Amino acid sequence: QVQLVESGGGPVQAGGSLRLSCAASGRTLRSIYMGWFRQAPGKEREFVGNINRSGSNTYYADSVKGRFTISRDNAKNTVYLQMNSLKAEDTATYYCACATVYGGRLYRRWDEYDYWGQGTQVTVSS
Repeated sequence: QVQLVESGGGPVQAGGSLRLSCAASGRTLRSIYMGWFRQAPGKEREFVGNINRSGSNTYYADSVKGRFTISRDNAKNTVYLQMNSLKAEDTATYYCACATVYGGRLYRRWDEYDYWGQGTQVTVSS
């Protein structure tokens, strides 16, 4: 089992920045990829970005590319989502997720992840 706890959300004005954290505990060595997703009210869960085990590879959705950055500190079992130049449309609940299964996956779909945090709310006011 892997437990994930997100933190760092809150209200922010458009153009501002926030850094979300995702602290992992439990069998963290099973983690292959860590991902960030978000879900706005009435919308489907949306892929934001991911990072591989070593932190050497990241991938971002077009909607956040150039504004958001994912990093990880394996010594602290923590993954970060740095969000800059925030827009009102970034308002959502943000979730981190952990994938533990290998096998021809891009880790950009929610069903490729096995463990989820409880989410943290980000509200961007324009």
